Formats: sequence, C-alpha cells, structure tokens
Amino acid sequence: MQLLKDKIIQEGTILSETVLKVDHFLNHQIDVPLMLKIGEEFANRFNNEPITKILTIESSGIAPSVMTGLELNVPVIFARKRKSLTLTENLYSAKVYSYTKQQTNEISVSKQLLNKDDHVLVLDDFLANGEAARGLIEIVNQAEASLAGIGIVIEKSFQQGGNDLRAQGIRVESLVRIKSLKDGKVIFN
Repeated sequence: MQLLKDKIIQEGTILSETVLKVDHFLNHQIDVPLMLKIGEEFANRFNNEPITKILTIESSGIAPSVMTGLELNVPVIFARKRKSLTLTENLYSAKVYSYTKQQTNEISVSKQLLNKDDHVLVLDDFLANGEAARGLIEIVNQAEASLAGIGIVIEKSFQQGGNDLRAQGIRVESLVRIKSLKDGKVIFN
C-alpha cells in the first residue's frame, strides 16, 4: 500500500533497528483519511470471507479495525488489557507479551461477544514476534469461532511472527512489510 509506505517515510521515526515509531498517524494521533483507506484495503483483501466480527487488541488496533468494520459492516471487538468493574467474569483470556513495553498483559473478551458461529478477522497495527496475534487467536479458539485471517497494518518481516503464523497455515495480510530498519532507513519488502 503505497500511501502507507509514503506516510511511514514522511512521518515515521526509527528508534532502533527493531522499533519504528508511528505515533503521528497510527498509534497516538490518528490520520483519519489514512485509516479510512486502510479499512478499505483490508475490506478488499478479505471480501471473499463471510466475516461476522473483527477482533483487535486495545488500543492501537482499534482505529484500523473500526474503519475495516465500517467497510465490512460488522462489529469490532477489542480485547481489553485492563480489568474493569464491568468486565470481571465470563471472559475469554490470554496472556500477551509486549516487546515494546517489555511486559506481559492478560487480554480479555466477554464471552457474550464472541461464539462458535462467528467468523473472525483479527486485525492489529504491528506484527513483529506475533505475540498479540497468537493471544487473539487463542481467544478465537476458546470461543470455538473460526478464523478468517489476520490483517496487519505494518509487519516487521525481519522478525519471526509473520513467518511463524504463515507456517501454521494462517492467512496473514500485511499492508506494508518492512525488511529492515538498519542505519536509520526503512527498507520495505
């Protein structure tokens, strides 16, 4: 997706050989017209699937998921990282390690929102080691729902997550794949 590549080059900041900061348009401030295009692209890529729900993780996956949900006319569920007074029981849960935050979170989804009749598209902002994707897949499996595939805004293909998921036969659609962040330059696949 050339529009996204251009945005990464113009506004992304390389913090290290493994960390790309995109908070000007994706995971702090939202570029709404770009998110709409991202939603359209995911909808086009998965339009042959009978998707009933989109599942993401709070918070950076919400914007692209909502725009995709708008295009596909399906609800969006976001797995919560924090417990709340209203979300305490009857939960599907999984543990997810965040490389960027260097911590493990338990993510949860109410059992009332996901069931065996659902065909779920998992969406997220980044794919690196695949921890978030695996946690969301675990929740889909706990619900006995079926997995349509995984949509990723930015995949760091120099890390193993995407290859591991594809090796399991899971459909992974990444809008942009980054081969390297070495020497302060973004190199796309």
